[in-house]
Formats: sequence, C-alpha cells, structure tokens
Amino acid sequence: MTALSLVLHVLVLVVVPPLLPGIVNRVKAVAAGRRGPPTLQLYRDLFRLVHKGAVYGHGTSWVFRAGPVVSLATALAAGALLPLGGRTAPLSFGGDLVAFAGLLALGRFFTVAAALDTGSAFEGMGASREATFGALAEPVLLLVLALLCAAAGGAGFSEVLEPVGAGAALSRPVLVVAAAALFVVLLAENARIPVDDPNTHLELTMIHEVMVLDHSGPDLAFIEYGAAVKLLLFAALLVHLVLPFPQSPALGALVLLAGVGVTAAAVGVTESTMARLRLRRVPQLLVSAGALAALGLAVVLQRGATP
Repeated sequence: MTALSLVLHVLVLVVVPPLLPGIVNRVKAVAAGRRGPPTLQLYRDLFRLVHKGAVYGHGTSWVFRAGPVVSLATALAAGALLPLGGRTAPLSFGGDLVAFAGLLALGRFFTVAAALDTGSAFEGMGASREATFGALAEPVLLLVLALLCAAAGGAGFSEVLEPVGAGAALSRPVLVVAAAALFVVLLAENARIPVDDPNTHLELTMIHEVMVLDHSGPDLAFIEYGAAVKLLLFAALLVHLVLPFPQSPALGALVLLAGVGVTAAAVGVTESTMARLRLRRVPQLLVSAGALAALGLAVVLQRGATP
C-alpha cells in the first residue's frame, strides 16, 4: 500500500462519515418539500457534544462507559480492513472479511450491553430488538461475503472486491442479487427505514435510539460518529461490489466518494418512499435478503462445479 493510498484511506475513513447522514436528511427534506437541516449539521453536533460533559447514572458500571468507546473503535478497526477506493487496506490479510464482520458484531454487543447495564426496561426493550434483528442481519452479511469469496476464489477483501468490481467474476444477475441483499443489510445495520426510524421517539417503535438515550456529551458523540462510520463502511462495500475502480488511488477515492454519496441519496429516497415496517415484518425482510444471497451463492457454486 503506497503512502498516498494510506493517506487517502485515513482521510476518507475519518472525515467523510458525518457527511453521509447529512446527505440522507437533505434528500428526505427535498422529497418532503422542506428546507431541512444543513448537510454538515452532524459535524456541528459532534463538535458541540465533545465540548460537553457526560452524565452517568449511579447504577451504571464500566460497561456503560465502555459501550460508546468500543462501538467507535470497532467501526474504525473494521474500516482499516476494508479498501476505501484503493486496491488494499492498511490491515489487509487473508480472511480479513471475517474479521470485518466480527468487529461489527463486537461493536453491537457492547452497545447492547451498555443499554442493559442501565437497568432500564425501556432500554432493555431496544437492546432485545437490536440483538434479535442483528442475529438475522449478520448471517445475511456473511452469506454475501461468502458469495464474493466463491465468485472471486479468494478469502480477503483485496482478492474479493477487485474481481467483483471489475465485473470479471460475477454475472449481472448474481451481482444484482448480491447488491440487493447487501443494501437490505445496510438499512438494517444502520437503523434506517423500513427496519427502524432514526428520527422517531415513539416508545413502541424505537430500536437503536432507545439504547442510547442515557448517553450524553462525548459518549453520545462517539455513538453518533461510530454510526456514521458504519454507514460509510456498508456504503463503500456496496460501491466496491458494483463499480470498477481505476488504478490511481486519487481517482479511486473520487469514485468511492461519488458512489457512497449516491448510496446515501438512495437511502434517503428509500426512507422518503417507504413506511417503517411492523416489527413482525422485519424478520421476513431479512430472511428474504438471506434467501437472495443464498440463491446467488448456490448459482456461483453450481457454475464453479460445472466442467
């Protein structure tokens, strides 16, 4: 990995994430005929939160304090494994895509544990829903990654994303299936409509937001920033899946930025045209996405077995 690729990777991973929720909110505002918040609003919110103090309940332990830190650290570590416009990542190695999924799962575990540590039945309800839907979304992500590995014949992002992005390993129907399943995972993992509504405060519908109600100050900033990083990672993985990338690191970064911007806009369009699903319908959506990914994997394996 060249020095320029490393610098661009770090800049994209650290600077770009707060921009994506702003693009989503801007698209939603335009679709609803509203002015809406500024696109850079999250940058301002993070700056304001880190200059405030954190408040902790008497019944909480170190788990509550560790939740925001671990969730952000795991998201950034996962970002160091995923190529962001370049050919490789700073921590590229064989099997890094399994570590990528494991780091994201670890971040969810500590977020759920921090919510349970408060002893609040309200936050416990959100933690239970997050754990349930996470248990359905993670297998879909693993199936998509397995589909990429089977198509490219590799076990790492540097081997998997390049043949797929160049269109040499996946046929168009299988590519569409993998992209559709991954987009559903993106919506579920980032608490977006139709799985969850990030702007709601209704007790019976909240999932992610209810788990972080007791966090404040820098802890809340870590959570918001970590959620933005997670959105960037899934958007970047989707962009690498469907677009070819040039050899130049600078051009690759530009392609990535354009792709994640379009993905964020697609999320905004989805949230503007769909209603939130009932909780009992969410598992059906995730299972359907898993069935799509499994079908694509079966097609790739069958083609590989055909002489």
